[in-house]
Parts: sequence; C-alpha cells; structure tokens
Amino acid sequence: MKDTLESAPRLRHATRSRIVLGLDPGTRIVGYGAVVAHARGPKLFAAGVVQPGARLEVPQRLACIQQEIELLLEKVRPDVVVVEQAFAARNMQSALRIGEGRGVLLACAARFGAEIVQYPPAVAKKAAVGHGAADKTQVAAMIARSLGLQQAPEPLDASDALALALAWIVRQKNPLLARSARPRK
Repeated sequence: MKDTLESAPRLRHATRSRIVLGLDPGTRIVGYGAVVAHARGPKLFAAGVVQPGARLEVPQRLACIQQEIELLLEKVRPDVVVVEQAFAARNMQSALRIGEGRGVLLACAARFGAEIVQYPPAVAKKAAVGHGAADKTQVAAMIARSLGLQQAPEPLDASDALALALAWIVRQKNPLLARSARPRK
C-alpha cells in the first residue's frame, strides 16, 4: 500500500470533525483518499493506492485488496466511506472486474460499520471541477487546489478517490446539490 498515512493517528486525536474516505475501485489498483471535514475547509488526511501483484490471479488480488482495505479502515477510522458507483464501461470484462472490486470495498466498509455512500464518477467530477465530463488531470489539479496542496496526489486513482470524498463534503454543505442527484446508499 502506497500512502500518505504517517500523520493520521496524530491528526485523528486532534479533531472531532468527520473523516470521509473515498474509494476508487478496481482489481489491479484501488485508489483511496481520506479527508477531514473541518468547518474551515477540508484537510487531507491520507491518500494512496492499494496495488496487489499484477501476476496474481483475480481471486488472490481481491483477497489482497480486502486485507489492505480492512487495515486502511482500522488506521483511518472513517465516519463515511464513499465508493464510486458502477458505470457502463466499453469493455464488458473491465466492467465485471470493477464490479468485483466494488463488491470487496462495499463489504469491507459494511463490516467496519461506516456510513456508505455511492456516487457515479460524474458527481465527483462535478463537485471537484464544476462539470461531470472533466478528465482525470483536471480533477487532480482541482483536488490539489481544494486541499491547499503543492501538487496533486499521485497516482490519479488517489485523486479520483479524494474527489469522491470531497463530493460528499460539498453535498453536505449544499442541500440543493444533495437533492439534485441522490446517491444510492
């Protein structure tokens, strides 16, 4: 697991704010991004990726993802977990693999007991950039700006996960956005 989690325990004790964890599913790479929802604005808590060995078979990759996400949930202790909702992929095999990864993430979050929210990619992009058709580099640049970072978290899977977490925060602050496209729980 590649991450920015070193400061997490100290930060968690210093705040009573909610921690929101975004998860960008996959079976080859899972992006994660945790944000503390402060009254003065969101703050980066952790970001990174879980990347099981590329040579592993799918069941072994899923087991690795499950183990790493369970460890991540214990370290971060999020109040809310936002998982990217399934979308129609051009490649049916890719869509099936993403669905398998989503299932593992949803099961881990449910076992942990966090509130679970699911947003389509366009909702996260709209919250970050202002429109749902933004590309990954635009999203990453706005995530860095929104969190006051010198550069965007890498790889882009981590930025996508942070966009999901920030989308939840934005929608909590703006009830009109929350009603316009209700996420599935």
